[in-house]
Amino acid sequence: MKIVVCIKQVPASSEVQIDPVTGVLIRDGSNTKMNPYDLYALETAFKIKEQRKAHLTSITMGPQAATAVLNESLWMGCDEAVLLSDRKFAGADVVATSYTLSQGIKAIGDFDLIICGKQTTDGDTAQVGPEIAEALNIPHIAYVERIVEIKDKSIVVSVSMDKTNEIWEINYPCLITVEKGIFTPRLPSYKRSLKFLDYQPRTITFADMEDQNESHYGLKGSPTQVERMFPPEKNTDKELWIDSEEELAVKMANKMNQLKLL
Repeated sequence: MKIVVCIKQVPASSEVQIDPVTGVLIRDGSNTKMNPYDLYALETAFKIKEQRKAHLTSITMGPQAATAVLNESLWMGCDEAVLLSDRKFAGADVVATSYTLSQGIKAIGDFDLIICGKQTTDGDTAQVGPEIAEALNIPHIAYVERIVEIKDKSIVVSVSMDKTNEIWEINYPCLITVEKGIFTPRLPSYKRSLKFLDYQPRTITFADMEDQNESHYGLKGSPTQVERMFPPEKNTDKELWIDSEEELAVKMANKMNQLKLL
């Protein structure tokens, strides 16, 4: 069984820089971490591998600095890692990102299952996984909260809907996105970090893609454009009140009304 897990490097805090020309986040690898939801995707793959013989490949798109999260995935349990990196991929929106990942997965080779986290903490669209499946023309199921059964030709999962939980079965090859909490992510292994000490993740560039139409990648392949993006302004104003309990309660209520919190 061949499993591909899509992961992403995201800002570790709200201290982010934005390119004033392109309006996109500057991803230089400093103050970054693996997208928290992807940890659950990885753990799901590891649990499946414990039940079935499987080969796990992690894949991410980004600059060379993104190899940090690929290394982390190897230390946790993946067998190999792939980086999609090319200037032609820069500035991609959800559509172009999904398409690039789908082409990268094609370049890797055959697969049975693709696992994604539900969403990322920087984009929060929850659309990349399903759009990868659409680009690859394979079935997908989103918001998986539990793996019910792993079969030879299909996987049975429990899906969290708005008001119900449903059990669905989907045939391979397919894609699933998993909810936070499906499993408890494990920590990276020191022994595995030594094993992969000299390992270099495979890099796939635009030249390796089956589709050589540049208008499908990066800014050129992004139908949505951000008119303006900027870091949020920080408000550090403080007020200190010293009074009786009754007076403080009145002041608090008045302040909350003033801020339209009540």
